[in-house]
Amino acid sequence: MPHEFQMTRRVEFSDTDMAGIMHFSNFFLFMEGAETAFLRSLGFSVAGSRGGLDLCLPRVHAECDYLAPLRFEDEVLIHLAVEKKGAQSLTYRFRFYRLDGPSREEVARGRITLAYVVRQPDGGFKAAPLPGALADRIQQAPPHSDGV
Repeated sequence: MPHEFQMTRRVEFSDTDMAGIMHFSNFFLFMEGAETAFLRSLGFSVAGSRGGLDLCLPRVHAECDYLAPLRFEDEVLIHLAVEKKGAQSLTYRFRFYRLDGPSREEVARGRITLAYVVRQPDGGFKAAPLPGALADRIQQAPPHSDGV
């Protein structure tokens, strides 16, 4: 069962700020992109139903620590690990590595916690156990595994 996922992205000009470095908020977009690709690799989608499962996974916590700047055209490896799989939630840990240059350089660390909720008839949401189809496909990563 998967507990980690990796993808690479290139920093686009539109990702940068006036100082020429990637704007801090875009790290969250990169994390979300890695999560979407991870779920897609398992046969699921965060948009609508796929495989008979309607996922609704709102974020309840998000954080990112920045260690070094990224600049336009830097190639970045984003490593996602399932840090915690709870009965009703998932916590992903992210590591960002610049691939340009003589060696990999870790440039940021992030974490996102999401809850599984079901839509109520009144339009609200209610926390619920992770669907078996999803829970059965995801495993919690071993402690201190960065996978890179």
